[in-house]
Amino acid sequence: MLALAALPAAAQADSVSAVRPTARGPFIVGAYAQGSFVVAHTYAIRHLANSHPTGVEVNLQRQTTGAADWHGWYRYPRLGLALTYYNFHNPQLGHVLAASPYISKSFSRGPRHDFNFRLGAGLAYLTNPYDRDTNHKNNIASSAFNATLQLRFEYDYALTPHLGLLMGLGLNHYSNGATTKPNFGANLPALVLGLNYHEQRNAPLANANAPAPADVGHNFLNFSASLGYKQRTESDLKKYVVNSVTAAVGRRINRKSNLLAGVEGFYDRSLKATLQDTTRAGLRQPDVKKLGAFVGHELLFGRLAFVSHLGFYVYAPYKSSTFYYERLGLKYHATDLLFGAVDLKIHRGAADVIEFKIGAKL
Repeated sequence: MLALAALPAAAQADSVSAVRPTARGPFIVGAYAQGSFVVAHTYAIRHLANSHPTGVEVNLQRQTTGAADWHGWYRYPRLGLALTYYNFHNPQLGHVLAASPYISKSFSRGPRHDFNFRLGAGLAYLTNPYDRDTNHKNNIASSAFNATLQLRFEYDYALTPHLGLLMGLGLNHYSNGATTKPNFGANLPALVLGLNYHEQRNAPLANANAPAPADVGHNFLNFSASLGYKQRTESDLKKYVVNSVTAAVGRRINRKSNLLAGVEGFYDRSLKATLQDTTRAGLRQPDVKKLGAFVGHELLFGRLAFVSHLGFYVYAPYKSSTFYYERLGLKYHATDLLFGAVDLKIHRGAADVIEFKIGAKL
């Protein structure tokens, strides 16, 4: 404890240099307990918001050290993988297992403390999904495999040079993006308490003043196509294909951000099926294809980007949704030319479809 307390706060800053370190940073292993409750975010799931789920989590993190230029631009975040288990204590909901890669950004870091925000996304397995015959009350999730999103504020206090006490407040979200219905999704606010083992609490850092990328201030073009599928209603078990094509112009405005604007076309085959069920015989059916215009932002982490778009339908003869849409997603550049993305398209907070996208940047 005395040796830890005597470590000057400036030691970490003094270690920052222009030398590029090796890619491997010190690791942190954590084990935490979690307590939660199910948020009744819509009246339809109030009958399921009657228990207090409990869970455990183990995770492995690595401290970035400047091996990539973007490490310094974001003040050396940590990258990790969390494995989470929850018992809903509700026979309709059962249990959930989830794996979530994440990034942890520090707000305040000193010799004995670290206050950070953590954001992760991954895959979850729910043991008791909706079944029309055996589990019809579970309208939160109708598929075993779901996407998961983790948001968390964490405070780590050093008990010894290598052992830290962690306290956190966060949110776990589970949803299948409307690929199967019903799908109201689960939101679990969580109190977190546990321990972290630090291989090295204050890692040597470098490359803090890495030069800006050469493409800052340059324009580019993006062309992409996507494929998704969705279920129309609980009674119609068929999966309908949803396609889109996108053309956008963008500009890298600084080290961390791209701004974009573009147009895109959508073809949702579930809308055609709905029209066939609801239109009187002999009447002309409106076109279900839609054309949208959008503006967007990409938050850059090397080859990875967090994507957010706001779009408006400029051609939509069939009024099946709101006049605007949002999109959140992750995009990865495999090369300077080719990229892939997984996006969630949303209408007024409700998931519309998960889009699997490939494209090119010119």
